[in-house]
Amino acid sequence: MTDLALIETERLVLSGWRREQLDDLVRLHGDPEISRYFTASGAAWSRETCAQSLAHWIELFETQRLGKLRVTRKADGVLLGRAGFGVYEVTGEPEIGYALFREHQGHGYATEAASALRDWIFRATDWDHFIGFADVRNAPSLAVLRRIGMRETHVADVDGMQCRFHVLEAAA
Repeated sequence: MTDLALIETERLVLSGWRREQLDDLVRLHGDPEISRYFTASGAAWSRETCAQSLAHWIELFETQRLGKLRVTRKADGVLLGRAGFGVYEVTGEPEIGYALFREHQGHGYATEAASALRDWIFRATDWDHFIGFADVRNAPSLAVLRRIGMRETHVADVDGMQCRFHVLEAAA
């Protein structure tokens, strides 16, 4: 693993981003099919939005080992997307999230990454729970949350989108 690698699974490496990888993030979130559930408008992210997100994720990684991480396939180093923890601004809780390029969806990568992140946060941090949420129309993302053991708590508006919230608490 590289110095930015944080988590390794059977098929994946999750690692921190570098500023020079902005084009990768623009390619991911510049696709309106990828970003449609990330904003109320469903619009693709601008380069500026991607740059701001990337800077925030790099800072979170450097200071807290949190942030959305690059997800690459271990076998060949191909970038599959991103996954990791942010901090939900409303409550200050860690919030799991993920996005994969369309061609890499449906292969279990999101569930594998989310499972590894679930195990990591309880092992490597003092957090006793984390949340996740997705637009009520985003069935694949909601399925990942359920597959990693999260339970639904409520539906709420997030920036104009109706989202199903889930929580997972550390085993006692």
